[in-house]
Amino acid sequence: MNLQRLFLVYVSLAVPVVHADNISPPSKPALTVSIAQPKLERFTATFSANGNIAAWQEAIIGTEVNGLRLQEVLVNVGDSVKAGQVLATFATDTVSAEIEQIKAAVAEAEANAKEAELNAQRAAEVSDSGALSAQKIDQYLSARKTAQAKLQAQRAALKIQELRLDKTQVRAPDAGVISARSATLGAVLPNGQELFRLLRQNRLEWRAEVPASELVKIHLGGTVKIVLQDGSTLHGKVRSIAPTVNADTRLGLVYVDIPSSPAVKAGMFMSGEFLQGEYQALTIPQQALVARDGFNYIFRVDAEHRVSQEKVQVGRHHTQRVEIQSQLSPTDSVVVSGAGFLNNGDLINIAPASTPSQ
Repeated sequence: MNLQRLFLVYVSLAVPVVHADNISPPSKPALTVSIAQPKLERFTATFSANGNIAAWQEAIIGTEVNGLRLQEVLVNVGDSVKAGQVLATFATDTVSAEIEQIKAAVAEAEANAKEAELNAQRAAEVSDSGALSAQKIDQYLSARKTAQAKLQAQRAALKIQELRLDKTQVRAPDAGVISARSATLGAVLPNGQELFRLLRQNRLEWRAEVPASELVKIHLGGTVKIVLQDGSTLHGKVRSIAPTVNADTRLGLVYVDIPSSPAVKAGMFMSGEFLQGEYQALTIPQQALVARDGFNYIFRVDAEHRVSQEKVQVGRHHTQRVEIQSQLSPTDSVVVSGAGFLNNGDLINIAPASTPSQ
């Protein structure tokens, strides 16, 4: 019994006691993930703006005769018209009667002028004989000038009435589309009353509101892509840049010529992009981005399969990939699938199917 105890004491002294707290457990991967390497892609440099679609120029067509009755209206809103086309007519009976009256006055003035001319010629012929006094001769000469002046006045009055007769036909000053009509059949209108509005040449423009800091980047003739409400796009050209900026909003207007389209109407509010050339940028799959605390992160993989969480600046998106504007190399590897479940410093296992070209 004593020998047994001695043996146990010997064994306990010979074999050291190992405590569980001193054992370092082997590291295990936190997750099996797929990785990818950044790719260089070509992007188009752009910046966005908003603005209204407006008529390039809008012509106001009004009456040029006073106090006449509108007899016929030949066009309506939305009609396309040509330059010189008759849009409406006024009643001509009053003007025609005045023309006949003035023609009679012209004939009378011509007869008086002819008689005065003959009297003046006779007076001139006898001026040296003393048959007529100098005062009487002057009266005949003065009467000739007066008769000629009255004839010219009547002819001018006749021309005015003929012009009034011509203006009883309201004509389009240019080709385009009628955008508004206020003409009412039978109305007796004063001179200068608006009848129609015309979108000249059916030409529209996009008036983009651009921040002052971006105006310097815009060049005349530059290409602009405008997004329509149905999702389609139109390409326009920068025609003009406003010389001033709104002091309250700090926005300047950029006038962009756009092609005509049934989907575009004056008064619409549109968004668009000013295209400023192409550049190359590194992109990663959209899935590799992790949003935390309002920032974007990626997990870069080192040679020992450990990940480091890094904050990145994100640029444009294109076909499920996103531009990374932070420091990143095409030879780096980033976690794609499973990135949202990782923490900084985690050990990972890389799925065999993952390739750098992914």
